[in-house]
Amino acid sequence: MTPAARVQAAIELLDAIIASARDGGPAADTLIARYFKERRYAGSRDRRAVRDHVYDAVRRVAERPDNGRAAMVGLARERPELAALFDGSAHAPAPISSDEQGAEAGVVPGWLKPLFAPPVEQEKLLGRAPVDLRANRLKATAAEVAPLFPDAEPVEGLPDALRLPEGWPVEQSEAWKQGLVEVQDAGSQLISAVCGVAPGMTVIDLCAGAGGKTLALAAAMQGQGRLIAADTIRSRLARLNPRAERAGATFIETLLLDQGHEERAMESLGGRADVVLVDAPCSGTGTWRRNPEARWRLTPARLDRLVGEQARILDFAAPLVAPGGVLVYATCALTDREGAGQVQAFLDRHDGWVAEDVAMGAGRAHGQGRLLTPGHDATDGFYFARLRAVA
Repeated sequence: MTPAARVQAAIELLDAIIASARDGGPAADTLIARYFKERRYAGSRDRRAVRDHVYDAVRRVAERPDNGRAAMVGLARERPELAALFDGSAHAPAPISSDEQGAEAGVVPGWLKPLFAPPVEQEKLLGRAPVDLRANRLKATAAEVAPLFPDAEPVEGLPDALRLPEGWPVEQSEAWKQGLVEVQDAGSQLISAVCGVAPGMTVIDLCAGAGGKTLALAAAMQGQGRLIAADTIRSRLARLNPRAERAGATFIETLLLDQGHEERAMESLGGRADVVLVDAPCSGTGTWRRNPEARWRLTPARLDRLVGEQARILDFAAPLVAPGGVLVYATCALTDREGAGQVQAFLDRHDGWVAEDVAMGAGRAHGQGRLLTPGHDATDGFYFARLRAVA
């Protein structure tokens, strides 16, 4: 592919990403993989260049643009070397007209800006993310796996964590294949640690997804006790089993829930859990550095639905906790409606619960919980609170 053809390919991909964001379709990475699967002539340098163009354009634009050309023209207006490739030659984009400004640059969609928690450094939400590892204590310690990753650095406050540069191909390593490490953001590891699980406990990960936090809980439990990973999406939950087998965490139980009727499947667990983790579905505003096109998917109506779903999940999670037990609420979101406001509303609805201060060096106290942000903590953005059943 010529340099100009790479720009045209990026425009075509951006068109697909914009349509997918509008219609709730596949993520950008999936669309890019499909695009090049159908174009075997594109070499590794072509794929890398096109991908860089696409993500540079996506990161630059806060509001979903009208089309891929508008997104790329906006980027080209800031990069003369890129603008020169709009030359109308074979497989190249048409020249940029004098009045064609392209999509406007921005970080946060205008409607969303006032909804962020005040401490959030909005201008730092799109920085490049490193690759964080968690040493799997069921098989190895961080000290034992660190020599296998010469580029790794420790993460303060997390004895099992190692940090690698962006794009490090962890899943090609023998350490990953043998289950010695898992890829898990440091913020996610902190939330797993806040759960305070121990061997012999009964623990429920109520929105387990593919099980990243479940596996961290399994390691902290040393494979002893009862650990239930529940979710309403079969395809996500199915990804946990091979991960658990690789990690040596075969004591994990999986439970597929019927959305809207979760209580039926959870009835036998009522009042028996020492710890329940609710890593609730959310806007994903804390993960924009990994998923920048998520900004184009979020709408006021979708945020309203998510806030309602979070409250519903908290309400059916509470009765699962044993007296004296702990409910940990977490979201990878940075809006107060999903974080501090959601926790306060739960406490207002439910007697017999108190929020506990979580003593840690990372994050900042906010409302009844803590806030982690890329700008302050160099992690993905999270809000979490540790709530204890005292009655």
